[in-house]
Amino acid sequence: MTTTAAPTPVVSFENVHKSYGAVRAVSDLSLTLHPGETVALLGPNGAGKSSTLDLLLGLRPADSGSVKLFGTTPQQAVAAGRVGAMLQSGGLMEEVKVRELVQLACALHPKPYPVADVLAQAGIGQIADRMVNKLSGGQEQRVRFALATAGASDLIVLDEPTTGMDVTSRQSFWATMREQTRQGRTVLFATHYLEEADAIADRVLVLHGGRLLADGTAAEIKAKAGARRISFDLEGPLDEAALRRLPFLSTFSLSGRTVRMQSHDADATVHALYGLGVHPRNLEVAGLGLEQAFVAITEAEEAKAL
Repeated sequence: MTTTAAPTPVVSFENVHKSYGAVRAVSDLSLTLHPGETVALLGPNGAGKSSTLDLLLGLRPADSGSVKLFGTTPQQAVAAGRVGAMLQSGGLMEEVKVRELVQLACALHPKPYPVADVLAQAGIGQIADRMVNKLSGGQEQRVRFALATAGASDLIVLDEPTTGMDVTSRQSFWATMREQTRQGRTVLFATHYLEEADAIADRVLVLHGGRLLADGTAAEIKAKAGARRISFDLEGPLDEAALRRLPFLSTFSLSGRTVRMQSHDADATVHALYGLGVHPRNLEVAGLGLEQAFVAITEAEEAKAL
């Protein structure tokens, strides 16, 4: 009987730690990324996202633990052209034209694409002869994307890739990324746009304090938060104090006569609501969105630290 060996992971972190003085940026981080995945990296400011990307790209060494890309060191994977990166840190060369910068990136890549194809894919063909220092913020982002995809890399790492882009440019950008994953490449992106993570990512990683709090699909992350949204309108007398005492509430807000709350047991909360003799109108009970789930998970972690 022949057994097929499991494919080598694209990225493997095993018990990785990284500190800067007394600040623990990454704490006992273990994760694995596989071919063809689109993975969103989420976390509040200071969660360790940038440090994690620096470790992944070999820009900084881990204090302990193991970081592997395609079974080799990050430096070896980058040198072999297997990784393309679009980072927030660092500027672009200014006294050159966009086309010249892309030509340089293609010339340096072990498996380059034609320059014209790279310009077209990034949507910057029309500004190819413009000086880099004359670009808008969104145009700079698209140039960074072109540099990250100048060749046939197997892993594309993106740090806040759509910052400064308008809606049309963002939609075009993610259409291009979906094509990359259809070709078997892996895309890892850090973002503050949680709606993008919800709509685009196959997998979501939530970091907080350098630790991995959650790893799963967007639906699984929402379920992990363990709460549901309840909203309704009230007519007649309104006893806000009684509403705030409803069981299993985690949040409560009142806007005019519209009540919005989150509950860890929506069925019990709604049952108790009717027990107050209240007759809600337009009652809605739904799961949390990814942004609300993200806030709930990170706030729960912060509460543990108090």
